[in-house]
Amino acid sequence: MPASARSTLADVAAAAGVSVTTASRALRGRGEMAAATRARIVTAATTLGYTLDGERRGRPRGGTARLIDLVLSHFHNPYTEEVTAGARTAAAHLRYDLVLTTERDDPDDDWPVRVRSRGSAGVVLGLILPTATQTAVMREAGIPVVLLEPPSGSSRGLPSVRSTDRAGGSAAAEHLIARGARRFVVIGGSPPYRWGRARAEGFFETLDAALPRAARVHESANWGATEAREACVRALRSLAGDGPVGVFACSDEMAAGAYRAAADQGLRVGVDVLVVGFDDLRGARWLQPSLTTVRQPIREMAATAVRMLAAGAPAGDEIVELPTELIPRGSTRGSGG
Repeated sequence: MPASARSTLADVAAAAGVSVTTASRALRGRGEMAAATRARIVTAATTLGYTLDGERRGRPRGGTARLIDLVLSHFHNPYTEEVTAGARTAAAHLRYDLVLTTERDDPDDDWPVRVRSRGSAGVVLGLILPTATQTAVMREAGIPVVLLEPPSGSSRGLPSVRSTDRAGGSAAAEHLIARGARRFVVIGGSPPYRWGRARAEGFFETLDAALPRAARVHESANWGATEAREACVRALRSLAGDGPVGVFACSDEMAAGAYRAAADQGLRVGVDVLVVGFDDLRGARWLQPSLTTVRQPIREMAATAVRMLAAGAPAGDEIVELPTELIPRGSTRGSGG
């Protein structure tokens, strides 16, 4: 059923194939019903632009609210804390309020409905690719969206802010080669998000050009330290040849797992095993020895996304890439350092 200028609860009920009473209960979160039924009703309401007061909501009649929504799946790890800090600082400087909005694993709830009800000036969508329906809802409401580090190559026609992941992986390979590594382990991430693939590809392109016959093992882990430790132990045991090993982990947390793997094998980080991570989160400095890593300008990326929205987000799928930087520390000092 096409959206009208003023949809009613009856329209939602008809579109979902339920009674008006059932539609009302679903949208108010009351009563028990099958999850599929509730999800169908919420989807119908979203498509029709219906809210509980029966009014289509987009930007307020008097102008856009000075709110920017930062939408993430969670807010409790070092990476998302950096994102939040960067977005909050930029929003405050531009005299906007930042709203932290969680993408919930709940078929009865969808973040575009909450964003639209507030009449936000725009959305920074971090590490998430919106569905076609979500994208359509935001466009219909006139609320621009900027993607921050989208997880796949597709951006659904939306602008995005990213870092130079491939160049960062290349810099890691150059650094390890310069520090004397001649055998290599790469710990990639699983799921294989766009940024993880780009980092590993950049590393191997540079390694193939400089040392095409060097022994190497490519393992994957779930972006956490525990699985990365197990993957790195497997790699170290199967790696052919002798001499210092260069380990590139596609995140700092996985690099911490590589430290533990080296200890498990009786090897010294910074001497026998040279380790490079990716992100440069606070914990990188706390490891012993401190972690050489590819710094991702996370705060700056989030701030850039906010500024794009405040200026009026560009149309289309423009990509803004901010440069990474390799930060040398103790984990790659080498036997002479």
